[in-house]
Order: sequence, then C-alpha cells, then structure tokens
Amino acid sequence: MYKPVLTIFYQFNPWHTTIGGIQTLVSLFIKYAPSEFDLRLVGTGHDRCQPNLKWQEAEFAGREISFLPLFTLENDNIRGLIPTTFKYTTALLGRCFASDFMHFHRLEPTLTALNWTGEKTLFIHNDIHAQMQTTGDKKAMMWRRFPAAYFALESLLVRQFSQILSCNSNSAELYRQRYPSMSDRIAYIKNSFDNEMFYPLTHQEREAQRHKLALRLGLVPETRFILFAGRLHPQKDPLLLVRAFAALNEPHTHLLIAGDGELATKIRTEIGILRLAERVTMLGAVNQTELSQLHRLCNVFVLTSVYEGLPLVVLEALASGTPVVTTRTGETPKLLTDDSGIVCNQRTPESIADSIRQVLLHPENYPSVSCVRTASPYAASSVISNIYREMLNRWELRTFSSVSS
Repeated sequence: MYKPVLTIFYQFNPWHTTIGGIQTLVSLFIKYAPSEFDLRLVGTGHDRCQPNLKWQEAEFAGREISFLPLFTLENDNIRGLIPTTFKYTTALLGRCFASDFMHFHRLEPTLTALNWTGEKTLFIHNDIHAQMQTTGDKKAMMWRRFPAAYFALESLLVRQFSQILSCNSNSAELYRQRYPSMSDRIAYIKNSFDNEMFYPLTHQEREAQRHKLALRLGLVPETRFILFAGRLHPQKDPLLLVRAFAALNEPHTHLLIAGDGELATKIRTEIGILRLAERVTMLGAVNQTELSQLHRLCNVFVLTSVYEGLPLVVLEALASGTPVVTTRTGETPKLLTDDSGIVCNQRTPESIADSIRQVLLHPENYPSVSCVRTASPYAASSVISNIYREMLNRWELRTFSSVSS
C-alpha cells in the first residue's frame, strides 16, 4: 500500500548531531513519526561510512528512514568562513526531491525547491523581527548585515509554502502582516520536548544525584548547580551569563556550561578574568541523555539570549522539574508562570543575578510539579502526533479527491 512520503531538509546528521534546537526538533519528528509515513532526510555526512549523494536505508530512534547526505560536515558547532546554510543550498541546486510533504527549517534552501510539487512547510524558529534588529555582533547572523536582501529573498520564496509554522507568536504575526493574502497558511505552533527523556526525579532522588555530581567535581555536598545548555554563540550571550554568575556571589554555587561554539575561548578568558575557575565547569557538547541527567539534578536553568523563538532547552528544563530564569526574549516569558521561573526585565548581570538568587534561596516557591505542569502541553508525544494526524488527513483528502475526479 502506498504511503505518503515526508522529506525533511536540514543541514545535520542525526547520528552525529551538533548543538541546536532545530536538530532536536527534526530528531523528534523522526522519532515520533507514525508508521503511516515513509520518512526521508536530506542532511549532511559525518564520515565515510555514509557516502555523500547516495540514498541509504538507516535507523534512528527505532524508526526506519531513507537518508541522503549532501556533503561532509564534521563540526557545525563553530561557524566557518562559508555559512553551512549556503553550502547546503548550493548542494541542492539542480536536484529534485519533490515529495508528498516537504519540511524546511531554513528559508535559503527553498530557493532550489520553487518548481518542486508537493506540500511544502516552512518552520520559523526565531523571532525574525528581533533577530534582524538586534545590535551588536553583525557576524552572528549573515543576514543582519543585509536585512533588505533577506526580506527580498523571503518575498520571492514565501508564496510556494502551503504552511508557515512559527514557534514564536511575534514572528507568526509579523508574517501575517507582511503577507496578508497568505494569513490562513501562517500559524503559531508549539515547540516540543521529548517527554520520554525529560522528566523529574523525586526530591530525594534529585538531592542524591546532586550530591553525587558535587563529589565528582570535588565540591561540597551542599553545592547548588546553575545550568546553561546551548550553542556558545552571540545569540545566546553566554558572556552575560558568566558575568551574572560573578555578580551572584553566593557561597556553594557552581555554574555548569554545557555546549560548544565560537565563544568558548572568550568565555574561558572571562572566567579567568573574573577569577571563577573553581566555580565554573565548561562541559563541552553533551548528548541528550547526559543533558537530561543534568536538568534533573540542577537547581535552576538560566538563559541569557538576545533573541529566541521558543527554545527547546527551556521546555526540557521545566519538564525535568527545574525552574527557569530567562531574559525577556522569545516565547518563554509568555509560558513561564510565577511558580515555574522568573523573567528578567533588564539585560544586566545584576538583574539576572538577583533572579537566580531568588530561585536558589526560595526553592519552595518554584516546586517541581509547577515546572512540569508548565511544560506538559508541549510534550512531543502529543504535539508532533497531532501534526502528523493533520498531515495524514490532508493527504487522504487529496488522494480521495484525485481518485474521485
């Protein structure tokens, strides 16, 4: 029996994934895909075991998929001179991967898909308006130096999509304003976390795991852990986080930085300048299993981003029963409740430190059950299943209409 084919386009390798929420979301779309669909992923290679430009059958998260790597990409955590998105788009030129459904997570590669037939969906992962307007490091995103060029490209490509789905309500509204004739195709979509991997411990279990980590790091058992996880990139502003931790100046606190990226050296330098070497551990890139364990034992998760969509790592922390401190950016301030975290109104080390201190000193105000309750509507098992159910309904309707005619 013929099955609908979904082809996902993104510049990563699920067996050797780099840091990023998009990578995680694509992996969830593979893991939670129902058997009614055939899945294809056009990604990137990691080694010679997966030859480039050849379809190969593979298994990921217990799901059979067809995988085609366009080129070899060993480490995308650190930006190269040529943006990976440009390499990926160039590699798609002259090829056709038309399918019943096509999911794109970057705008640029869709330039090659203008003439492909099938239902195309563009996922928007950031607050585009805030992303373009942000001052500071213009190298953090190439298009910030040429916003007019980006929006010109967008206007050329956007009308090919059957759906534009954004995890940021501000971006969804921006697209409706820019393209009113397409407003019925533009929608807010919940980002989602893997509820089979991110879940809370009991209080006793959490304390036991926290003590175990403290001893492993040579710290006193009563150490309280502050966690950051993500790409060390100007968007995330991890330097602000380090300065906020210095301003916190609370005894028996330790900052864990899980991630890698171009700012790693600058962060190490800043840690040295602020004399925090004994109080900060840079863990490098960690896999999802390791990250889930960290979320379950830490006292607070902190995000100091300049702009965001709805970061999956926030949902993962909350689902693990850990309260969140965040800057006022992206969708996070709209979902956090008074008993699951704090939104900092000022992007200063002192403001962020005060919020962290409030959570550390009054954990009873941010109980695990409240954090989990805040995250529960975003569980992948329900969110992604609903998306697939709607896709299948549309496919069956089209197939029936075609046979009837």
